[in-house]
Amino acid sequence: MAFKAAFIAHAPDAEADKHSCVIKTPKYNLFVRVVRNQSQAAEMARKLATQEGIHSILLCPGFTHKDVAAIREAVGEQVGVFVARGDGPSHKISKEIMGREGWFLEQ
Repeated sequence: MAFKAAFIAHAPDAEADKHSCVIKTPKYNLFVRVVRNQSQAAEMARKLATQEGIHSILLCPGFTHKDVAAIREAVGEQVGVFVARGDGPSHKISKEIMGREGWFLEQ
């Protein structure tokens, strides 16, 4: 049986069903999903946990502590939930590029 993990990220123009992939090795399955907002993220996490048997979910740095708690609630106690975090300079670099690409415009 392979270890099943998921990476979930936010993007303002994401279409969760379209912007996805699965990378498989005999011992590791990585499900990648890009979602538009927190409600899609929680629903996607729940679906991956129940339909795919995900063991672990890694969230992009854009998830707040409250968002992480909601994901945890959606998947239950049998799925590990982790958040990718960077240092201050890394955050500044990412935020600058994302701002230039229009991520923070009101929708």
